[in-house]
Amino acid sequence: MLMLNEERVILMTRMASYEEDEGKTNVSIGSYFRGDYIGLQLIKSIISATLAFVLMVVLVVTYDIGSFMQDIYKLDLIQIGRTLLIAYLAVVGVYTLISYLVYSHRYNMAKKSLKCYYANLKQLSTLYEEK
Repeated sequence: MLMLNEERVILMTRMASYEEDEGKTNVSIGSYFRGDYIGLQLIKSIISATLAFVLMVVLVVTYDIGSFMQDIYKLDLIQIGRTLLIAYLAVVGVYTLISYLVYSHRYNMAKKSLKCYYANLKQLSTLYEEK
């Protein structure tokens, strides 16, 4: 009888530690379907990449604003637009691919961790039923 109590205490302590640390994050991730979670994170990533790209373009133009203003009538704005569009698509594409890989991995790890957590809950329930 004493052994079961020690085993329950150890299991409950391990589970409480999990719940306080990574459990909150994993439960929130686990509440989504895989496609929904990854899709939401990709949308956030695309918005972030777009904002970062716009900020970088503004910084580059602002850095050399004098030269830009002098040559504005000589510049081929259509070519600059194409170049910016290609650069934007490349940046967002790479960032989105990396985000997909990262968030897929996070989702898979959270699901594995939650499986272990739920197995511990089942084991704890069994220990209480044996009492």
